[in-house]
Amino acid sequence: MEDASSLVLYVNGKKFCVDNPDPEDTLLQFLREKCSLKGTKLGCAEGGCGACTVMVSEWNETEGKILHYAVNACLARLVAMHGKSVITVEGIGSTKTKLHVVQERLAKSHGSQCGFCTPGIVMSMYTLLRNSPQPTQEDLMSALEGNLCRCTGYRPILEGFSQFTNMSCAMGDNCCKVKGPGSNSKLADKQEETTPQNVYDASQEPIFPPELKLKAFHKEFRHYRGERVEWYRPVELKALLELKKQYPSARLVCGNTEVGVEVKFKGLHYPVIIAPTHVEELNQVEVGETGVWFGASVTLTKMEKVLEEQIHSLPEHATRIYSEIIEMLKWFAGRQIRNVSSIAGNLMTASPISDLNPLYLAAGVKIKVMSADRGAREITLDGNFFISYRKIAVEPDEVLISVHIPQTSQCEFFAGYKQAHRKGDDIATVNSGIRVKMDKTMKKVEEISLAFGGMAPITKTCPQTSAALVGREWDEALLEEAIKCLKEDLPLADGAPGGMINYRKTLTISFFFKFYETVKYRISKLQSSGENGPKPDLSCIERLERGPTKGIQIYQEDTENASACWKALPAHSAELQCSGEAQYVDDLPTYTDELYMALVFSSKAHARILSIDASEAMKCSGVRSCLTAKDVPGSNNTGLFGDELIFAADEVTAHGQVIGAVIADSQKHAQLAAKKVRVEYENLPALITIQDAIKANSFHGDRVLVKGDVEEGFTQAEHILSGEISVGGQDHFYLETHSVLCVPSDHGEMEIFSSTQDVSLVQFAAARALKVPSNRIHVRTKRLGGGFGGKESQSTYLALPAAIACRRHEVPIRCMLDRDEDMIITGGRHPYLAKYKVGFNSDGKIIACDVQLYSNAGNSLDLSIGVNDRALTSIDNAYNIANMRVQGWMCKTNIVSNTAFRGFGGPQGMFFMEHIISEISSKLNIEDTKIREMHLYQEGDCTHYKQPIINCNISKCWQQVLQQSDYETRKAEVIKYNSQNRYRKRGICAMPTKYGIAFGVTFLNQAAALVHIYKDGYVLLSHGGIEMGQGVFTKMIQVVSNALDIPASKIHTMEVSTTTVANTSPTAASTGSDLNGAAVLNACEKLKERLKPFVDAKPDGKWEDWVNDAYFARVPLSATGYYATPDLYMDYSTSTGTPYAYFSFGAAVTEVEIDCLTGDHQLIRTDIVMDVGKSLNPAIDIGQIEGAFVQGYGWLCLEQVKMMASTGTMLTCGPGNYKIPGFSNIPQEFNVTLLKDVPNVKAVYSSKAVGEPPLFLSASAFFAIKSAVKAARAEAGENLNFIFNAPCTPERIRMACVDKLSSEFASSYDPNIPPTSFFIQP
Repeated sequence: MEDASSLVLYVNGKKFCVDNPDPEDTLLQFLREKCSLKGTKLGCAEGGCGACTVMVSEWNETEGKILHYAVNACLARLVAMHGKSVITVEGIGSTKTKLHVVQERLAKSHGSQCGFCTPGIVMSMYTLLRNSPQPTQEDLMSALEGNLCRCTGYRPILEGFSQFTNMSCAMGDNCCKVKGPGSNSKLADKQEETTPQNVYDASQEPIFPPELKLKAFHKEFRHYRGERVEWYRPVELKALLELKKQYPSARLVCGNTEVGVEVKFKGLHYPVIIAPTHVEELNQVEVGETGVWFGASVTLTKMEKVLEEQIHSLPEHATRIYSEIIEMLKWFAGRQIRNVSSIAGNLMTASPISDLNPLYLAAGVKIKVMSADRGAREITLDGNFFISYRKIAVEPDEVLISVHIPQTSQCEFFAGYKQAHRKGDDIATVNSGIRVKMDKTMKKVEEISLAFGGMAPITKTCPQTSAALVGREWDEALLEEAIKCLKEDLPLADGAPGGMINYRKTLTISFFFKFYETVKYRISKLQSSGENGPKPDLSCIERLERGPTKGIQIYQEDTENASACWKALPAHSAELQCSGEAQYVDDLPTYTDELYMALVFSSKAHARILSIDASEAMKCSGVRSCLTAKDVPGSNNTGLFGDELIFAADEVTAHGQVIGAVIADSQKHAQLAAKKVRVEYENLPALITIQDAIKANSFHGDRVLVKGDVEEGFTQAEHILSGEISVGGQDHFYLETHSVLCVPSDHGEMEIFSSTQDVSLVQFAAARALKVPSNRIHVRTKRLGGGFGGKESQSTYLALPAAIACRRHEVPIRCMLDRDEDMIITGGRHPYLAKYKVGFNSDGKIIACDVQLYSNAGNSLDLSIGVNDRALTSIDNAYNIANMRVQGWMCKTNIVSNTAFRGFGGPQGMFFMEHIISEISSKLNIEDTKIREMHLYQEGDCTHYKQPIINCNISKCWQQVLQQSDYETRKAEVIKYNSQNRYRKRGICAMPTKYGIAFGVTFLNQAAALVHIYKDGYVLLSHGGIEMGQGVFTKMIQVVSNALDIPASKIHTMEVSTTTVANTSPTAASTGSDLNGAAVLNACEKLKERLKPFVDAKPDGKWEDWVNDAYFARVPLSATGYYATPDLYMDYSTSTGTPYAYFSFGAAVTEVEIDCLTGDHQLIRTDIVMDVGKSLNPAIDIGQIEGAFVQGYGWLCLEQVKMMASTGTMLTCGPGNYKIPGFSNIPQEFNVTLLKDVPNVKAVYSSKAVGEPPLFLSASAFFAIKSAVKAARAEAGENLNFIFNAPCTPERIRMACVDKLSSEFASSYDPNIPPTSFFIQP
């Protein structure tokens, strides 16, 4: 064999020749480190977020054409790029030259907030257009399903890109561009958005490098050798078979979508990898009379295309397997994964939760395998193929050559089913393939095969069930027999990996019931030509289908004012973010002497450290040092209350607590070495859950608020209800993980570039750790790739070890946490448990309420006092309740300390009040909307801590949203729908919210600013507001524009720095624009006053003239500004205070639909009316509202934090097992209105805060789902007062929808205590 070890690829049209590339290097590493193309981001390293998406092009000699496809650069191996062309976001357009129409469209549609995910989204769309210049809406959704965004709520992205599709507006004929702009249309003064420059012109795209069409690139054997791995790419079948004979344990890799994850996150090592991607026999597709033979290396995308062609050319009955495979592929990972994953992948790795393997087994798929010594043989996939976990009936030296997907006969019926935590790009909880062949009379079963994934360590067939059903008629008796046999074929013991035992058992029966009804319906259609007979209930057959996303945004703009203020301007850095030019911490240029840091963290929840042995780590290549507590120059104590350690020394109190740091010459070497640090422990008792802490009386402390006479209220109430309810935590899942770059200087100075929401905290903490004055530490932050509170206090977890390493080595130190590390060592939203007692009258009026709140604070206080206080002061939500007592306990447990998260405890408190109202509604059979309405605050009412509510706009929001959503009509339609559909139910819910604006700690409610006017008239603005997607930089520019009466183009903000503005408060609590805006305005007013004499002297002059004259008159053109929110205080001893400057209000109506048999759900429509005062930037505010709603929806309906019950180990540590909402999860219709004519005198230019207040409106989705569940329970005769904890996962929805199929399992299902020891929700 020829040893060809060089690699040739093109990147953005430039040729790169790489000698001896390391097979372990990814394409992403090459692009960022060798090409300095930092636009492509690292978000997860497992192909689950799409931030690293690029387009790969290659010449397909067989088809004689160029193929363009999107890939995840974090998984794609560099060595697999030989002979290919790569296009990154920088390669399609730039602000320095010209933006590509995709980049421009996204920027103008306000589709980029923090911007970290944006380049990947741009490249997914770009690749779609290269393949289909005018795609359909379905194509658009399919192209973007592998991309995640945590900020926008997705609607503006879809709206912007929809203009490239064959339906340019999701509103169709109702588009304002068709009807003409109206007074409420946001496009009234934005007709430029439809101008020709936004039309995609495929002829302007760069050509494919002609050199790459040469056969040499595709027909040559390649062999690459690295430090630890060898990579072979044979081009002939014989060579492939010989390699497999020589290396029988070698992994065959096409897309690296599984092996890449195993190596990165599971620590597996494969010294030899063989890529069969260029072997002709493995890429062939042969269409025959009985089915299609697919070569083993054929990608899932190509298989999908071929099967679609077959469906269009063959009779329906022949393609039933094909149709179900295509349907399953919609939910199989993202498009980037399917573009490179092979048809052989899941089969040969024997994944027990593969979506395709159950279909293959049920369909009777045949495969052809071959070895060098024994030749070829065929295997029919059946119950004997999967032998044990990850083991199949294929010999180690055999290679899978091809797979045969059969056609079906007229009498055959086939279906595939999958239920996952999230619809779209998620691992199945349970999946299934079921095939039945009836006799010619269509009455009796001739053959039947059933296969299930997620029910055993292997894909499992059901031989007992199949044997029992053959020869039987397709009737109710068969159904009963099948259910009985399935329970025996698919046993699942308590404590089985994956948990959810009763739910998984229920799903197997639900799937068969769906199949049974489907076949019955299809047979009846085949045998009947008229309308005779009873109409079937299709609710158990039809899938939850999603249409195109559409929506209307209604707001006011101040068109009379010439300044940039009060206008829907795109974000300050939108174009930079869409072109990949926007810099984040890890994008900063690499220093020549730079070292990399990797953290060592605890594998125990609570243990005594006996020893730390770094000897093996120090032997690793490139390692410079291993730092522990003894290496801290100053104080090892840190944390807001001094109760945390930079490096754990004697004892660890949480899994994920930092113990040490390894410093090496590269990320790869540092991370490999960190895994070799050996820590010896002595286990100590661990408290993981709130219940553990309550039982052990382990608390950080508590607070209480009292209004009225609660006990007297209970005596007066006609009804009493008591109970408990819980709501889970939430991971921030900002797309940019924690990052830091420390650079030493002289005089003991250090620059720290940190992805933090609080530069001052990092500054002072680093000074203490290094034992230097704070004026030697310079912390700089340009922008964050999302924050949501997660980078407020816990950015020190990374910044301080890096600063210590920087001081130790006196060279720059860099670190960016991997996604799993970030989720393991940092905390999230506090989980809560509430125990309540409520007294109320028969009309629904609440007389008294007593609530005990328990939050899981974790192993340190962090920000838990503030979170607890916010929960206590927010539990009233929008309701005036005469007598109330609420006490909050902060549980001290052995998990990483939970921290700030958008809403800061407020949403948890509000959730419990809404639960109470929901329970009263069920108890009295009174509509919950009426109960909410009768309790709404009115002008001048006081809260339970005696703060008067001034300018109370909650009723305005409430009435307007009910009217705009046509609530009453749709409520009646929901009731009608539910009466006609047994297994699909809808729910609708109206929800108000009230949110107080201010930091809970009074001293933080201050801000400073520095404004420079340069003598040419340009303005540089500095303030303490960190830009993390919420638009604070843009809004501050708009404030300056109005204050100085100059265009926004003359104003710039560079970064937040401790050298320009000292003693900054964190950018949090939704106060960023309020505090910094007032400080900026104060500085501008000083400057305006100084310029006044020159304006008066030249009233007809220009801005530049006045500034120039002032300069020559020696008038200072720099000014500081300052603002402190007045009249704030809180006294918990008297339950009295004014902790908030003002309140924001809003209301929402959401309609949902659930599948009662699986627990699946979808959002049909959401309408929001939000009071944001006089919006500084309506587009930014609407983006915040939509993003907050979707993030809150994730918290309450999708995202579930899971830990190992026995060890406290975090299980949900990446997009593979922690699911935030995706493009297909948002409301199909998403309407947002900003309340008109409600100026707010308490904030800059009559605006209001908007970051956190809308988040709780997502509870309208949760309680709409609960309403739908109630409808199912009512039809089944079940109790309507039931425990429904959040998040309302598919498991909780299905198990609450009790029916004849689930009753046996539901009876032993406890929603509060998981019936398994596998995982817990902390």
